[in-house]
Amino acid sequence: MSDVYATIASAAPEMVERLADVLEIRAAEPRQAEIRREFIGRIDFPDGSRALEIGCGTGVVCRDIAALPEVAEIVGVDPSGAFVELARRRAAKSANLSFLEADGRRVPLPDGSFDVVVFYTTLCHVPAPEQALAEAFRLLKPGGLLAALDGDYSTTSVATDGIDPLQACAEAAVAAFVHDPWLARRLPTLALEAGFVTASASSHGYVGVEDPGYLLTLVDRGADALVASGRIGGPLAEALKAEARSRAAEGRFFGHIAYFSLYARKRAPA
Repeated sequence: MSDVYATIASAAPEMVERLADVLEIRAAEPRQAEIRREFIGRIDFPDGSRALEIGCGTGVVCRDIAALPEVAEIVGVDPSGAFVELARRRAAKSANLSFLEADGRRVPLPDGSFDVVVFYTTLCHVPAPEQALAEAFRLLKPGGLLAALDGDYSTTSVATDGIDPLQACAEAAVAAFVHDPWLARRLPTLALEAGFVTASASSHGYVGVEDPGYLLTLVDRGADALVASGRIGGPLAEALKAEARSRAAEGRFFGHIAYFSLYARKRAPA
């Protein structure tokens, strides 16, 4: 199955609404929020900086960045008009935050417009991510910073042993919702090929045990994908969803995804 996010601009309204809910559920989870703070906290924002997030979704990261005193303006770009409209409504009180509907590989903004360009769990969904990185390079001022975080979704697991049936849901969800689950491992090379000079990189572990709301959405989406592909029937899908919730209620649930962040510079002229 193909990645729904890769074609989000043409996705059905009910799918957009479901994914918007997933983004906000993920953002609210304590460990996910901590990862986001760790990532943003390491970005070197100059005073009065202009920032851009490519693939902003419902605007979670943009809202966090807009609250920083060093940031004069941040623009969020997303190919989904529905996401952009949701992002605008949820950021109505942020005067320094605006949103633009556009493909991240072709952003209609001038060269050298920004001090910082951010990708947050975006590049893994982009066919030809090198084009998005090239666009980030174009949009940055000389000496500007690229900050990218992505899931190493090849590590996604909700299994507690080698024959756990819930793992099939995790794998189906990754297949249906991630264009390239190995993207994070290639990100340093892709950044260098785009002309950036790597500054630093870090790993971030996400484990869901107690109240694993985001990972339960992963099981649900994977079970639905298995039904859609004809691999299982509806009753089995509902049984898998119920098993995940039973484990969560009894403290037996386990889920894990590794994340990777990269910070790189557009080299300033000598």
